[in-house]
Amino acid sequence: MSNFLPPSVQVWIPEIIQLFYLLATGVFIVGIKRLGSPATARSGNQLAALGMLIGVIVTLFDQQILSFEFIIAGIVIGSAIGAFAAKKVEMTAMPEMVAIFNGFGGGASALVAWGEFSRAAPAAFGIQDLVTIGLSILIGSITFTGSFIAFGKLKGFISGNPVTFPGQNIFNLLLTLCTFGLVGWFAVDPNAQIAFWLIFGIALLLGVLTVMPIGGADMPVVISLLNSYSGLAAAMAGFVINNNLLIISGALVGAAGLILTNIMCKAMNRTLTNVLFGAFGGSNSTTGSPAADTDRTVRETTPEDVALQCAYADKVIITPGYGLAVAQAQHVLKEVADKLEARGVEVKYGIHPVAGRMPGHMNVLLAEADVPYDQLYDMEQINPEFKSTDVVLIIGANDVVNPAAKTETGSPIYGMPILNVDEADRTIIFKRSLSPGFAGIDNELFYRESNQMFFGDAKDSLQKLSQALNDV
Repeated sequence: MSNFLPPSVQVWIPEIIQLFYLLATGVFIVGIKRLGSPATARSGNQLAALGMLIGVIVTLFDQQILSFEFIIAGIVIGSAIGAFAAKKVEMTAMPEMVAIFNGFGGGASALVAWGEFSRAAPAAFGIQDLVTIGLSILIGSITFTGSFIAFGKLKGFISGNPVTFPGQNIFNLLLTLCTFGLVGWFAVDPNAQIAFWLIFGIALLLGVLTVMPIGGADMPVVISLLNSYSGLAAAMAGFVINNNLLIISGALVGAAGLILTNIMCKAMNRTLTNVLFGAFGGSNSTTGSPAADTDRTVRETTPEDVALQCAYADKVIITPGYGLAVAQAQHVLKEVADKLEARGVEVKYGIHPVAGRMPGHMNVLLAEADVPYDQLYDMEQINPEFKSTDVVLIIGANDVVNPAAKTETGSPIYGMPILNVDEADRTIIFKRSLSPGFAGIDNELFYRESNQMFFGDAKDSLQKLSQALNDV
């Protein structure tokens, strides 16, 4: 393209390209910043997409990679798939979609490194270039297969329970050390094709073996970590093709993913090593009937009773969990909240950092039902308000509201920050049964005198509550 421009202009092309890359980087940073709030997340996502569009266009004019016929065909096909997915994929399936995006991102980075290595003779690459090629293939391949295993666990066609075998952690560690050794061999002797293909093969296997031992309930942390991996793989690919924008954007994604992973681990009071190697937590059934407890009793309630308590309350806080997403009850919940607000009741939503299957899952789900952003409160914001709250409606949440996290030193969740719903005058739990959460322990809140159980499917129960509010 530059050959058609006057020589006086061609001299400035490298600087102009870097300026556009700098512009795209700035747009990325602003976009990521805006993702920190539900109110600005949509525009933040659009800004980040704009930054990527600028980067792609500039790169296409700067590098002769493929003919534009293939580029245009790829844009058309990719846009069609994206538009179809945006329309058809349910909000409850967003975690699975994110897992797929992570996988394709990691796989794309590995393919970029492979393609760059295939374009020239091995002798044309320095040791530094070969190391980054090897690391991009290694991290990208692990991300690719690991993300699709996470997708399978979330979707349900792969068991959500930890799948382990004796000595698995040691075996995985040895494989990891082996791949780093192979990267070193490849960097020293790029003509050793066997080293190159072994890196590819073992990395793909490592992705499977790393995620399979992790319980389905821990998939939010895994998805966040794999998102960080995909960013690191992209940054490595940027070093391979000497593209500053790819390096910076990959580093931003990698850093953001690690920060989010750390936040989620703190929210569960667990270390990342415990999540990755502890084989902790499986998938829980969402069906069943109320279980009997010979030592303790629960207080079951009715739609009419709940309607009376909520209608004459001054403040009601709603704490959603994954049960809300499974039942797809967000729209009915909004109806209930609207009816309460019409009666002068103050309604707020308290959202735990790990509610649902991924960070922000509950925020997106409620936003889909047009719940105002200013009614959504993080755990740190809402916790001081429970003491002045008349009724808390707990829709499908479990471990994140269990008081044992504050009182039982021997509990698996002891020390985990929770929503302090037990400080309210009344809690009402919408749940199918008394089954435990992913931690595998009873919820002490079930048996408190101030708590009532509203058994049944969340959507069905909320519909009954909505109807009962009409008669109050």
